[in-house]
Amino acid sequence: MSFLLKYRDSLFILLSILLYFLFAYNLERTNFPKLLLLWLSLFGCFFLLMKNHNISFKNLIGIAVLFRLIFLFASPNLSQDFYRFIWDGRLLFEGINPYLSLPETFIKQNQFPITDAQKLYAGMGELNGSHYTNYPPLNQLLFFIPALFSSKSIFGSIIILRLQILLADIGILYFGKKLLENLNLPIKNIFWYGLNPFIIIEMTGNLHFEPVMLFFLIFSLYKLHQKKWIWSGLLLACSISIKLIPLLFLPLFYQLFTKKSFKFYKNNNFISVEEQTKPFGFIKLISFYIIILATVILLFIPFYSSTLIENYANSIGLWFRNFEFNASFYYIFREIGYLFRGYNEIAIIGKIIPILTILFLIILAFLKKIETEIQLYTAILFALCFYYFTATTMHPWYLATPLIISIFTKYKFPVVWSLVIILSYQAYANTPWQENLWIVGLEYSIVYAFMIYEIQKNLKNKVHIS
Repeated sequence: MSFLLKYRDSLFILLSILLYFLFAYNLERTNFPKLLLLWLSLFGCFFLLMKNHNISFKNLIGIAVLFRLIFLFASPNLSQDFYRFIWDGRLLFEGINPYLSLPETFIKQNQFPITDAQKLYAGMGELNGSHYTNYPPLNQLLFFIPALFSSKSIFGSIIILRLQILLADIGILYFGKKLLENLNLPIKNIFWYGLNPFIIIEMTGNLHFEPVMLFFLIFSLYKLHQKKWIWSGLLLACSISIKLIPLLFLPLFYQLFTKKSFKFYKNNNFISVEEQTKPFGFIKLISFYIIILATVILLFIPFYSSTLIENYANSIGLWFRNFEFNASFYYIFREIGYLFRGYNEIAIIGKIIPILTILFLIILAFLKKIETEIQLYTAILFALCFYYFTATTMHPWYLATPLIISIFTKYKFPVVWSLVIILSYQAYANTPWQENLWIVGLEYSIVYAFMIYEIQKNLKNKVHIS
């Protein structure tokens, strides 16, 4: 027993290495019982490592990188999206604008403009291949890099894509730690992201590019903390040019720039905006938005054509009009629609969701008191979660953004969500895939229960302090 206690952490690390290896090289998405067992076991090791206070920060970084390197030579086994990434990158390498063509058009016309065209199309699936790419321009550049160095090998492209994501995660650990230090928050919080099995598997393992988007986002927030708002705007534009989701946050910066009572944390003290001489806050806010918008437009210009906007808008619109997966309140609204109209109301509900999200953003931006950076991050967290709770589609990897934002707040329900979101993969145990709404309901019941508990606890603490 004393031996086990002495080497407990080493055993957890070795067990995690074994579990990640099995996950990467010996798992099929359709085998849900095995998937669930590996996932829960990895989370058990993760929570025990997070509870340990004897492992140094540097060693935790080394462990986080080691766990990711296990996946280096593995093909993603929970997602097919990487085939489209490689397709878009190789089109760009051949001088073809990826925004203007459908993969299925090339295949149906027996045109193969890139190496492995048929294999890539078969891998991405007919659904993916039948709509225009929805990945912003900076993301397309990242897809181009594997084509530049490995245009003849899918396996080589996978390795290069994975190294990009690994480097982005290292950047997140670096700037996340610095931001936590400046906010006087525990720097170990960054490992709720860095060591989280959900992040390691969905991002490094399955090649979703949220970490690159989040690297630019955290870097931007760090620069904003330093009051270097021009650099912050440029970095935030880069984040938007990887994934569009940071566009949701823009209204929430209103009070940071315009409110005289807004306070930044520095050297264990709050420094008010007035001491930082911000008499032209509104002008700075507008300039901040202009920098972001102008940078995003400039990044799109190399891809511009008369049909770019139409194709891109149609592709984005599919997420509101056609796709349904792992939804929360939307499924309730859908059932109500069945009762009263007798058919799926996604065409109507899909249009209402963005309106509700905008209204919620307006309430947070203009009516909710936001006077500190932590309050700002809390507003961002709940704005993003409101959108995901009402969305028609909630793929697991979307959760990476609420998870990283939560480490700068008092809320940890996204960590609980990162544990139970694996339940959404039960749908793929069926052929063809089909969701069990009882299991989806279980997932969200756990998330909502813990979120409500945290809200009540924080409200009580606030009343007690006051």
